[in-house]
Amino acid sequence: MATENTSTYASGYVQPEVDVRALTKVLDGEYAEIRDLVRTNLVTYASVLEEAEELGVDAFRERVRELVVDMAATGQTGMGFPSEYGGGGDIGASIAAFETLAFGDLSVLVKVGVQFGLFGGAILHLGTERHHEAYLPDLITGQLMGCFAMTETGHGSNVQALGTLARYDAARQEFVITTDGDGARKDYIGNAARHAELAVVFAQLEVGGKSEGVHAFVVPVRMGGEVAPGVRIEDDGRKMGLNGVDNGRIWFDGVRVPREALLNRFADVTTEGVYESSIENPDRRFFTMLGTLVQGRVSVGGAGVNAAKVALVIATKYAARRRQFEAASDAEEQLLLDYGLHQRRLLPLIARTYALHFAQDVVRTQLHEVFSGIKDDAPARRRLESRAAGTKALGTWHATRVVQECGGAGYLSVNRFAALKADSDIFTTFEGDNHVLLQLVAKGLLTHYASEFEDLDQLGMVRYVTNLAVETVIEKTSAHKLLERVRDLLPGGDEWDQEAGLLDSEYQLAMLRYREEHMLAGVARRLKRGVDQKRNPGVVFSQVQDHVIAVAHAHVERLVLEAFVDKVRALPDGGNRVALGLLCDLFALSTIEADRAWFMEHGRLTVQRSKAISREVNDLCRKVRPLAVGLVDAWGVPPEMLRAPDLVG
Repeated sequence: MATENTSTYASGYVQPEVDVRALTKVLDGEYAEIRDLVRTNLVTYASVLEEAEELGVDAFRERVRELVVDMAATGQTGMGFPSEYGGGGDIGASIAAFETLAFGDLSVLVKVGVQFGLFGGAILHLGTERHHEAYLPDLITGQLMGCFAMTETGHGSNVQALGTLARYDAARQEFVITTDGDGARKDYIGNAARHAELAVVFAQLEVGGKSEGVHAFVVPVRMGGEVAPGVRIEDDGRKMGLNGVDNGRIWFDGVRVPREALLNRFADVTTEGVYESSIENPDRRFFTMLGTLVQGRVSVGGAGVNAAKVALVIATKYAARRRQFEAASDAEEQLLLDYGLHQRRLLPLIARTYALHFAQDVVRTQLHEVFSGIKDDAPARRRLESRAAGTKALGTWHATRVVQECGGAGYLSVNRFAALKADSDIFTTFEGDNHVLLQLVAKGLLTHYASEFEDLDQLGMVRYVTNLAVETVIEKTSAHKLLERVRDLLPGGDEWDQEAGLLDSEYQLAMLRYREEHMLAGVARRLKRGVDQKRNPGVVFSQVQDHVIAVAHAHVERLVLEAFVDKVRALPDGGNRVALGLLCDLFALSTIEADRAWFMEHGRLTVQRSKAISREVNDLCRKVRPLAVGLVDAWGVPPEMLRAPDLVG
């Protein structure tokens, strides 16, 4: 058991000890076994980190494919598929495995995500038994490679407007897949340029001359290793990062597939050419279909947090051994981690990483409950979709920030920072651009996740909010109501935020809750005012987008803090609980400090209180500093994954 030395300060504060092994068990949770399997596989194939630098693009792609197939043979990548087809039957374990895989080479991670998450997930969740029996057994082993052909050059995030067409030919009982101009070409499609034999193609379905909206089809893109007739594929070429993934562009020129190629869980076309669906509303049908693919968003969010852990382990260990400048003329050089500024740079990031880890635990559990049928109803799915979107956005932005902040001496490619920076930057766009995802979060808040939530496009949301819902939002979040609620939590009357202790978690939560709900009321009022003035709803929404993103960000930060507070409260007494309590306080107060201008503008922070928060953050950094190495060791990143000989020795 690794521990930090205990010491007592003049103030009576006792420095806690960190039991690294026990803390790792807390972090790994119920999926410790699958996480350890992934760690073992990462160590076995650690050479890929060097090969990524040494091999040419073609050879590296083949090496990554080989590793993915090898990992599949251990059962690591198939945990989310039904056991009757060779999977593990546990969606939560599947997410945990993917998160842990982010400790290693990220091309391998993304290749796994494309093959088993996107391609395999679409077959599993959008298909029915005929598709499962035909494809899942070989897909799970990696013997059948596929791709997920949704994104188009001309449409980006606007999936409902995709240009690829799938017309039903009733006489031959076939669908005819056609790319309608270069704007409709499928682009940035992982696995497409080299390895995919099949593609799940999203296209506008046309039956009997009538458009039925976007549906998904299984389409062969290679046969016997050669590109299939009617299909054209181009390699996207070398990228800034992730060059072990063969991204490509695909065009379809009258490609015919049988009627059974339609992934028909939510809609089908009969042999007579009649379109049928159990979901009458086409918008709801579309959003229900997309909702089944939320697993990708949850996976990428967790991967971003774990990529940040790798960078922080390297930077923290380096700062704990690297000396720079003398504290006095007769003293030796100080350790970097003993400098207050360096503590300020690293330790709040460690705290935020822990916070996001526990927030990811919550969304992973929600996903498992929904997809395993434990809590599978419409409200639960809407809450999951919103929370997954928000957690993914904050988690991947955090990864980008951490890698940038921690880079320093890691500029040499022998260290992992160059690869981490190049490979993880795209995470903020994978599975939805983060700004678009936060608009989804805001839509749920503004409509209270009402039954109409799935049906509303951007303009529909504006119209909804400016009618009945806005009155509820404004009343619920009025200043008077907000103050009433926070006074119920804390003593101090109208001065609750001046008299409560800074380290009182209820005070911290109340501050973030107040910010969120005040912002929510403000954006609702602005939307209503614009429409009351007879202005175009689309223009009105465009002019408040900054406010929309801010309220969504505030909402997710509040959820993250709640997850951290709940985890700390659930731990048994001891050094690990004290250590995580320090991190929780550091996350909460550094979050408030970062947005102190808003809190001061809205009367919730005085100048004196703001200064007190900064002093407390500094004090928390000093208390966390002796624990820092143990706290990052508890993440369980295999030493072989650090690949930083010049940094950590």
